[in-house]
Amino acid sequence: MSATSDTPASDRQAIATAAAEALEKARATTHIADHPVLAGFDGFVDEIIHVVDRRHSMETMDFARIETIPAYAERIAKAAGKSANIELVNIETRFGGNGPLMAGAMAQLGAPTTYIGAIGREDDHSALMPLFDSFAKRCDAIIPVAAPGHTDALEFHDGKLMLGKPQNVQIITWDHLKQTVGLDALVKFATAAALIANVNWTLSGGVPSIWRGMIDELLPALPPHAQGKPRRVMIDLSDPAKRTDRDIADALALLAEMNTLAPVTLGLNLSESERINRVIDAGAFADDRPLAARVQDAAVRLQKATGLDTIVIHPREGAGAANAAGDAAWFTGPFTASPKLSTGAGDHFNGGFAFAQALGMPLDQSLAVGTAVSGAYVRDAESPTLDRLIPFLHDLPERDD
Repeated sequence: MSATSDTPASDRQAIATAAAEALEKARATTHIADHPVLAGFDGFVDEIIHVVDRRHSMETMDFARIETIPAYAERIAKAAGKSANIELVNIETRFGGNGPLMAGAMAQLGAPTTYIGAIGREDDHSALMPLFDSFAKRCDAIIPVAAPGHTDALEFHDGKLMLGKPQNVQIITWDHLKQTVGLDALVKFATAAALIANVNWTLSGGVPSIWRGMIDELLPALPPHAQGKPRRVMIDLSDPAKRTDRDIADALALLAEMNTLAPVTLGLNLSESERINRVIDAGAFADDRPLAARVQDAAVRLQKATGLDTIVIHPREGAGAANAAGDAAWFTGPFTASPKLSTGAGDHFNGGFAFAQALGMPLDQSLAVGTAVSGAYVRDAESPTLDRLIPFLHDLPERDD
């Protein structure tokens, strides 16, 4: 069963309700506890920033913000050949990075989670940076192996601009992980895991070596998972706009090789899916059908062209996916035009989708869970627990413009 933009609201709610009931059943048994997660390997300090349009007074928060990215672009464009003084106000400093945000979402839902990554102190990479204390409390185990990068996250009503400084995370390679964590420990963590999540290829230069290490040394060393189901791998590229077509093609080739050892899910936002489509010439997005139909079709085409187990695409309006079993679906999400926080929305979608997929939920229900986790997160500015998520799914909001 799949939900499209033309699907009656009752069918959309029926899928969401079925997903909620599946989560309730999983919580009532040991099903969630039996599906641990191993995730890595980045980490960032995120400054959530508003850009000042006009000040009412010199009190720090007494200003009108620039509300849209086009308005910000216009302000910058007017400075060409001149100069401009643009004030940035730090609203909040939070732990961030694709890995911690995705892993934090899954841990908050109850998945036993081990995180390895750039979450250490500047003066001692093996000691946890205090900013990540709340994240660490969610996880079963955390292993810092580097200091975090830094992101200025400029938030607007219609999106966000992530200004990243990723130098610190570049030291994390497969050799670095073997030196700091140890291959035996990596094999132990991965053996227990039902899901291995490896994200932020774009900003982390060591990720291809980690994928190579997973293919050559990690995945072949693992016994079948205790639950008797394939151990899944979740990958997120993280906005590859700055990377070359050859880089992207090489990355996809590595993932196709990895997929022969474990089913790989590749999570993409809309712009990422359009870029991948151009690189591999999959023939997607070639018509003017409604977004839901184009995204679901793109997921089908990209899955076939890449050979990966699952492709999932998550624009702001919802999400579509296709898998190697021939299933395809679209689910209209609980979009809100007034989020409390948008930085991390995609990571929370990935966390919810991968969590549901690892539990064995059908594709349409996994999409419902992913969009609901993201939808609750942007409304609350915090990762939802099952106590928040299940009633949210039972009474899933309509699109809020």
